[in-house]
Amino acid sequence: MPLKTPVLIGLIIVALVVAGIAVYTLWPRPVAKPFTLNIWTGGTGGVYYPLGVKLSEMLNKYAGDVISSSVSTSGASVANMRALSAGDAHLVFVQNDIAYYAFRGIYMFEGSKVEVARGVAVLYPEIVQIVVRADSGIKSIYDLEGKRVAIGAAGSGTAVEAELILRAAGLWGKIAIQNLDFSAAAESIKLGLVDAAFVVAGIPTSAVLSLAATVPVNLVEVPDDILNKLTEQGYRFFIRYTVPANTYTGMTSNVRTLAVKAMLAVRADVPESVVYNILKVMFERISELREAHARARDIELARALEGMPISLHPGAIRFYQEKGISIPSELRP
Repeated sequence: MPLKTPVLIGLIIVALVVAGIAVYTLWPRPVAKPFTLNIWTGGTGGVYYPLGVKLSEMLNKYAGDVISSSVSTSGASVANMRALSAGDAHLVFVQNDIAYYAFRGIYMFEGSKVEVARGVAVLYPEIVQIVVRADSGIKSIYDLEGKRVAIGAAGSGTAVEAELILRAAGLWGKIAIQNLDFSAAAESIKLGLVDAAFVVAGIPTSAVLSLAATVPVNLVEVPDDILNKLTEQGYRFFIRYTVPANTYTGMTSNVRTLAVKAMLAVRADVPESVVYNILKVMFERISELREAHARARDIELARALEGMPISLHPGAIRFYQEKGISIPSELRP
């Protein structure tokens, strides 16, 4: 008996649905492309570059289905934050104080706030070293009153840090300031043209080592009341650090000072899964990263938020929470 038209139409529809399911099941579906991640580091002679190259290699090797990573050299912290703002960089190495200034649009970032920046992880310390001749008699930062002090090149992060510390100590306006970079400051101490010089860098610092080879040096103590005052003022990127005796010729005892930290920052619009995988690869395979440079020995998961100055990326929050690390309220976007 011939099928009635409604029944026939129904059978045709069922057949088409079944065929569609078969085609959908068997036909290869498009796979999401890995996110293209451009990492900005620093000069090839610094620490940021070798760490960035190694991290990029690790991401491509262990998270290649999520991330396609490449590395660019740069002028380091200030240039990197500007590249982050412009969208030229997705992930950058930067000092945490510079990240703070950029995020709030102050000092060298006045009028060009980098609101798109988010924190990923704090890495290793950059030490605030106030260098003096070992025979100068200058022991504490308060002994600098009336002295000639090199605070770093004009417009540099070191110059800003020196000003913050000296103001907290009540010494700004009570010293003779000179804007000199590390090398020029070391030479000026050698020649007796300045009494002290601020140097912010990993230790031992080559410029200070060279100076100490001919003129024994010491570092100046920065006491707890200065750190407390800076923290109260909102500059939580400063941390306590003790430089061991004999780091330089002339240092006969440990010296308590401050430090800022190198860190990773990312654009807020980078996908959550990408930032999560950056941290997962970096910390679960930290021994590989430590092969790239000795400074990476200081990178620890337990201290990854110490001195973090800006809001965290959601991918970072997810990672740290999974690791049982408490997220301070001020670091949540």
